[in-house]
Amino acid sequence: MLIVFALAAALAGGAQQAAPAKPAATTVGSDTCQACHEDIFKAFQTSPHAAVEKDARRGWQGKACESCHGAGSRHAESTDKKDILNPATATAGQADKACLTCHFSSPAQAGRLHGGHARGQVSCASCHKVHGASGTLVPTRAAAVNKSCAQCHQQEWAAFLKPHAHRLPQGAMACTDCHNPHGTLLPRSLSAVSANEQACVKCHGDKRGPFAYEHAPMRLEGCQACHEPHGSANPRMLTRHEVRFVCLECHAAKPAPSVETLPPALGGVPPSFHDLQNPRYRNCTVCHVKIHGSHVSRSLLR
Repeated sequence: MLIVFALAAALAGGAQQAAPAKPAATTVGSDTCQACHEDIFKAFQTSPHAAVEKDARRGWQGKACESCHGAGSRHAESTDKKDILNPATATAGQADKACLTCHFSSPAQAGRLHGGHARGQVSCASCHKVHGASGTLVPTRAAAVNKSCAQCHQQEWAAFLKPHAHRLPQGAMACTDCHNPHGTLLPRSLSAVSANEQACVKCHGDKRGPFAYEHAPMRLEGCQACHEPHGSANPRMLTRHEVRFVCLECHAAKPAPSVETLPPALGGVPPSFHDLQNPRYRNCTVCHVKIHGSHVSRSLLR
């Protein structure tokens, strides 16, 4: 019995060895690709990637198509989609590997491995149309950028349709004004300006510090501590419908500097100095006008 099994194994091994291995695919040149993909080839001539067609230094001269899709000899013979790499239908890892072969050292991709798009398996080809002109490869118009982002981020786009919001639907701003789509080390892929400041101060320069007397949330939590960054039903895009409720999230029942000489600062037994039963004290910014920071008043009064 053992002899029979050994003989069967030997025959199976011989059959496997006899099966010819598929030869490795070789490059065939862009002219071969053009024969079947004429429309894509013509569109590619207007793309910045067309410069690869003349890249003799890295050996891609006349082989720009295969620099992304891989050697095409097998695909040219079989015309089977399985014999060629298509970044649009490949997994995110395969597509990104093809793109990052050239773009890995680009400053724009510095946070690619840390960004939410990479963790969410969103490939480069999901946003960039490689064969098209520069306007489709890297959209520059705000409306085009926002349309691309809104395809996935529908909840955020809905926030911009609220009564008080940044003017993205009107094309006055783009998502990339605040976010780096390739990812950053900051939460939510937020961009930074002036080396380390949040992107809000790029437009709201009057809120930029440093201030002699800072409002702590500006440094510790940022603008989103009080504001909804995309849009809100509340005036000034606040997180609450009244200013006092925004302030009371941190300052409720906060004592005065000296409870022996002053009544409690907020609330307490009436008539306290900040008696919220009195309408005069229900809008904190009537007195604390420099809520983002002040150079002269520790209480942010002026």
